[in-house]
Amino acid sequence: MNLFVILRRLRGLIYKETLQIFRDPSSLLIAFILPAIFLVLYGYGLSLDVKDIKLGIVMEDTAPTAQSLIRSFINSKYYDIHVDRSKKAFENQLISGKIKGILIIPQDFSKKLRNRGNIAPLQLITDGSDPNTAHLIQNYTQGVWQNWLVQESYIQSKNSAAGLINMESRVWFNSELKSSNTLIPGIIAIVMALVGTLLTALVIAREWERGTMESLMATPVSIVEIILGKIIPYFILGMTSMLITVLASILMFKIPFRGSIIWFLVLSSLFMFISLFLGLLISTVTKNQFVASMVSMVSAFLPTMILSGFLFEISSMPPVIRLISSIIPARYFISGIRTLFLAGDVPELFIFNSFIMFLLGLILFLITAKKTVKRLD
Repeated sequence: MNLFVILRRLRGLIYKETLQIFRDPSSLLIAFILPAIFLVLYGYGLSLDVKDIKLGIVMEDTAPTAQSLIRSFINSKYYDIHVDRSKKAFENQLISGKIKGILIIPQDFSKKLRNRGNIAPLQLITDGSDPNTAHLIQNYTQGVWQNWLVQESYIQSKNSAAGLINMESRVWFNSELKSSNTLIPGIIAIVMALVGTLLTALVIAREWERGTMESLMATPVSIVEIILGKIIPYFILGMTSMLITVLASILMFKIPFRGSIIWFLVLSSLFMFISLFLGLLISTVTKNQFVASMVSMVSAFLPTMILSGFLFEISSMPPVIRLISSIIPARYFISGIRTLFLAGDVPELFIFNSFIMFLLGLILFLITAKKTVKRLD
């Protein structure tokens, strides 16, 4: 067939879909308003940084050394400290969730600390109903304790074990250890996975419901032309939404971007095509807006949230779940975009991730082309 005729028909389909986008407010709502809502809600509401942890300190030892340790906890930005002489004063608060932990400084703490041969014990009781917070309290308490030991060894001019160790820590890529620097790129991936899928799933499912898709099937255009005619306008719309979301992340949340724009466009384009193909496949199979929206949530939003490495470390998952996560496109996109934001260009990582996303997109395209038949049944 004449290539000129194919291109002219494809241009007509793209023009028709572009007009439909501007006539349909829901498309613009999904592309621009939905990402803004998600970015604000998740960007400001989701954080792994824990501050002002309510900690009760039982001060059985009132010696100056014990008081110095308590002041270290009070001066820490991580804790909201409450001090009492009795453990019972905090037990009910721990049970009711008003405090998250109890630190007990025993009566002989200062005495044992002065004797090098003895161990000065501290008891920390945490609320295990929230394992993540309990683990953080243990780490923070250990950190405050170690820093205090070093300070005491310098003040007292003693060659204590703590004074003999000089550990210099450096944190690369996220020196402030802000969780938002790692969460915001993941949020971008989640938003765009949902947006890209919904753009084609809901809009095209509506065409099936209204019967306009049947009219299109009656024309001489091929299945590939129909798919490309549907995908290209929404790809441009989705990428525009993606760029606005990234700019908002940089300007609003002060997320550093250290990579190249070229690699960002390559990775995000592949991911957007995958999301759009997934939405087109869903709309082709369901042909119903309500069902398409539900399937989009299950197939795009939940896997991206749970199995992509956004919140949960993939290496700690069971082998079967790790295998399933290997076919989740967001896993490779989040890995790439986080590296672009925080570390810069790592071509070997980007090439591998791009290749896997290309294969997944090609598989989705072939499945969609097979399912989208010019037959009304």
